[in-house]
Amino acid sequence: MNLIDPVMAPAPEIAADKDWWRGAVIYQIYPRSYQDSNGDGIGDLSGIIHRLPHIADLGVDGIWISPFFTSPMLDFGYDVSDYRDVDPMFGTLADFDALLQRAHELGLKVLIDLVLSHTSSVHPWFKDSRSNPTGQHADWYVWADAKPDGSPPNNWLSIFGGSAWEWDGERMQYYLHNFLKEQPDLNLHNPAVQDELLDVVRFWLDRGVDGFRLDTINFYFHDQELRANPALKPEDRNDSIAPAVNPYNWQDHLYDKNRPENLAFLKRFRALLDKYPAATSVGEVGDAQRGVEIQAEYTEGTDKVHMCYGFDFLSAAPPTGTRFAEVLADYDRIGPDSWACWAFSNHDVMRHASRWSLDEPARRAYAALLLSLRGSVCLYQGEELGLTEAYVPFEDLQDPYGIQFWPKFKGRDGCRTPIPWVTDNQNGGFSDAKPWLPMAMEHLDRSVMRQSGDGASTLAFYRKMLAYRKSREVFAKGSIEIVEAREDFLSFRRVFGGEAIFCAFNLSGDGCEVTVPDGVVSPDKGAPFKADIKNNTVMLDAWEAFFGLGTVE
Repeated sequence: MNLIDPVMAPAPEIAADKDWWRGAVIYQIYPRSYQDSNGDGIGDLSGIIHRLPHIADLGVDGIWISPFFTSPMLDFGYDVSDYRDVDPMFGTLADFDALLQRAHELGLKVLIDLVLSHTSSVHPWFKDSRSNPTGQHADWYVWADAKPDGSPPNNWLSIFGGSAWEWDGERMQYYLHNFLKEQPDLNLHNPAVQDELLDVVRFWLDRGVDGFRLDTINFYFHDQELRANPALKPEDRNDSIAPAVNPYNWQDHLYDKNRPENLAFLKRFRALLDKYPAATSVGEVGDAQRGVEIQAEYTEGTDKVHMCYGFDFLSAAPPTGTRFAEVLADYDRIGPDSWACWAFSNHDVMRHASRWSLDEPARRAYAALLLSLRGSVCLYQGEELGLTEAYVPFEDLQDPYGIQFWPKFKGRDGCRTPIPWVTDNQNGGFSDAKPWLPMAMEHLDRSVMRQSGDGASTLAFYRKMLAYRKSREVFAKGSIEIVEAREDFLSFRRVFGGEAIFCAFNLSGDGCEVTVPDGVVSPDKGAPFKADIKNNTVMLDAWEAFFGLGTVE
């Protein structure tokens, strides 16, 4: 008799789902404000690790972490001075590796924020470029001679105010900066710059990240002829990208961004990602005139970025049913094969609860709508708590954008204040020290601790709605067809395979009657709303939604 245990064949590896991102819900973490672990008043990677169970319990598919790279922090990490290291403020590469491991253990994908359009002015590449006009990095940034009268090369403007050109007395030329003057733009027309940036991408993929959020993806290339941007008529100006007080809105940005050369680079980027099991990418498209067109162009097919988000629902434009239908129709018309990533809030805009003046029932209705759209979704930290925009007095402001345009534009600090974890602490459990931005006292009553045990809380609603979305594959991958759209009402049909769901949203403070289309057979009992069908009619209370199961014709 053979008493030796047989040699067991290794279990077959489960193939990675390369399509996991399609319909995924990604939770954005602004690390400075999530959790401080070392008592300096600033959030860090170790703090994020401590709070990952909260995110996993929420029911999202992954996280996007805003920049944590080495930086002088003039734009809070979006001015990178070393792409391959962690700023000591946030921890170490070992801390990041531990975060990655813990997130994966909890079933969360990890996307990191890559800033490829510009660096910090203290980056070694820029230091060499400005001091050595014939050296290795001479053409790594966008340099141009002054006009004969000494003025800048053209009329391009910075999003942060003033000219996009800064004179450098060392090199005796102007350099381009679409943001702060301490954020010089890289010259991606130079193949060596592209190669180096793709090597940065490879560095993080080899470390185990699941993908990237690409900052200002449509800013990568400039017009090599440096042609001036034309003016916009006042009626065509749109303040969805820059505040209304900024004359940046007065130009049609044809030449300082949105250049066709970007497509070839995005194909190189995608080809690199495709060498890894299931890496993905979401690009930020900042353009007020042709955002949908650019998003469609960048995501159509399988050879560019996977998904993009614009400012369609990040602006102050009222979120009416008609507006939603218009945007969705634009996507269907311009890029039927493209893939959107929708968001209502992020680290750059006023929180939507305040931006749209939404009370608690309205926040839930819009959350349900967001999580029912065709596309992927980004949720911003604190959204699941129903946080409003915090007031930050001028003396506490950190954001250079707000300091520049105060008081008509108060900057982005109001959406970046620390997350309240507990109620019985003036810093909300975020830190034992004075936080880098003040804790909003009104947020303490919305702390995670207070809401976690309350089945009627905003947090509980988000958990229920996310669980419902995940239970129905039609939400992740199905088609969408608008049924009816009014200012205060929106309904559409989601279809995938043999499954169809009719979704209706009352976007008003009054009740309404909804006629259910043919084919809807019953309410979906898994949805967090409980309206019922009677004689082919649903009566919706104020700010209520209905989800009905139907047949596929």
